[in-house]
Amino acid sequence: MNYFQLFGLANQFDIDLANLSTIYQTLQKQAHPDRFAHASSQEQLIAVQKSTEINDAYQTLKSPLLRAQYMLTLRGVDMPSEQASFGDVSFLMRQMELRELLAEIKFANDTDAAIFEASVVFETEFEQLFNQLQVQLTDNTTESNAQACDNVRKLKFYQKLQVELDKLEDALLDD
Repeated sequence: MNYFQLFGLANQFDIDLANLSTIYQTLQKQAHPDRFAHASSQEQLIAVQKSTEINDAYQTLKSPLLRAQYMLTLRGVDMPSEQASFGDVSFLMRQMELRELLAEIKFANDTDAAIFEASVVFETEFEQLFNQLQVQLTDNTTESNAQACDNVRKLKFYQKLQVELDKLEDALLDD
């Protein structure tokens, strides 16, 4: 089942999240297993499966990176594992620089300022890649899909960095 079709949406990256949520609630009301409490065990099983499918579709479509990855999968693009190495040497170098920036926060004189600076860098670079991804996904060519695939992987890296920064900030606050 195509998640976009399930929700009656166009297969495009930009979607109305409020509309998605409304459709999700409607679909869940129709398929929720509690509505089938007195039905046969087969009907109950089908309701559970349908409810799970609706949940999976909703979680995928509401998350921009999961939605992008899903769109690429629908286009037949093989998403390499996150452990697969990038051919983009400049991005690999940037990853090392950003990891160093993160590691240096612990030793900064003003950790609040260092955390803020790192957050701004991560957010700015994430937004630049995200904007590129949006453009790439509107153009369904082999080259654009390959670039979008690389950008999804890069954006996941920035998300992980932000999570690490948040954990570091929490740890420093606890000290």
